[in-house]
Amino acid sequence: MRAQGGMDAPPTMRLLHLFASPVWSGPADLIATLASAQRALGHDARIAVDRKRAHPPAEEPIVPRLRALGLLDDGGLELSVKSGPLALLRDWGALRRRAVDVIHAHFSHDHHLARLAAPRSAVLIRSIHAPRSLKGLPRAHGYTVPCATLLNAVPHRRAIVLPALVDAAFVPPPDRAALRAKLGFSGEPLIGIVSTFKPSRRHELGLKAFLRVLRERPGARLLLAGDGAGEAALRVQVERDPQLRQRVTFAGYRSGPAFVSLLQALDEVWILGLGNDYSARAAAQARACGVRVVAVDEGALAEYADALVPTPDPDAVAEASLGGARRSVRLESPAQIAERVLSFYEVCR
Repeated sequence: MRAQGGMDAPPTMRLLHLFASPVWSGPADLIATLASAQRALGHDARIAVDRKRAHPPAEEPIVPRLRALGLLDDGGLELSVKSGPLALLRDWGALRRRAVDVIHAHFSHDHHLARLAAPRSAVLIRSIHAPRSLKGLPRAHGYTVPCATLLNAVPHRRAIVLPALVDAAFVPPPDRAALRAKLGFSGEPLIGIVSTFKPSRRHELGLKAFLRVLRERPGARLLLAGDGAGEAALRVQVERDPQLRQRVTFAGYRSGPAFVSLLQALDEVWILGLGNDYSARAAAQARACGVRVVAVDEGALAEYADALVPTPDPDAVAEASLGGARRSVRLESPAQIAERVLSFYEVCR
């Protein structure tokens, strides 16, 4: 690790996060929040992403977001699973020449490239964001996993839990009723499912469970926020059912302050399935906003849920929602988590 300034100055680490994705989805927010916290602690943190697919067909492109945050790496990496042999060779050379202390790989493509091309002096860290990445896991100096239950999946290797990082913008609103009126939302309770429209997120299960909730709470309303390939089919399903048509709102894709405001307006969020981020970031963000969390038992959701649904069943989800139980959960700050990760980098040297 290199030093900056005088002899007594703390060491500054040059950190390169590799994230072979073109979209602001999955663990993108976690990685950016971690890198921002690392930079705030005085380190040079950058994020290299997929530069081949600049205009993804769905979801928000990641490059403009990272550029606005000042975190985008412009070191010449294409870093795409769609790269051809020549582009992969160029990435190998570009990474080999980089002056970095730590390469933090987040997807399998990143890890395989770093195993072949990382400078010999660099520490290689791999973050596992979902269990499917554990298959054929290459060697690294250290690993992070999204929940404690996965620590046993990397036996005899240095590993820590990298939990969800929640930005300081996620706080309870000063006046939830006034915020709802401003946003044009209503319902008692106001329930949200905030997720990409994919089968793994179980939106259809959510609709079935919501119909059961309506039997007890006819004033309830369900917000579906997000986008994705499954949205059209869900819209058809909602339109065909008179109850759902009147009580379900498609709120669209929201990011930044608009996403924070939407979460703050909710009474309750349902998280019925995870994708490629098992840290359960959306659940942690909802908790930080004072929103009740009902969730299935996947990944780190058990850490944040007020009511945990043991099996993905409509009756079980409705029962958990109607129960109303709450519990207290302490959330670490991004700075605290970043400090722990930086210490882990040092241990792995």
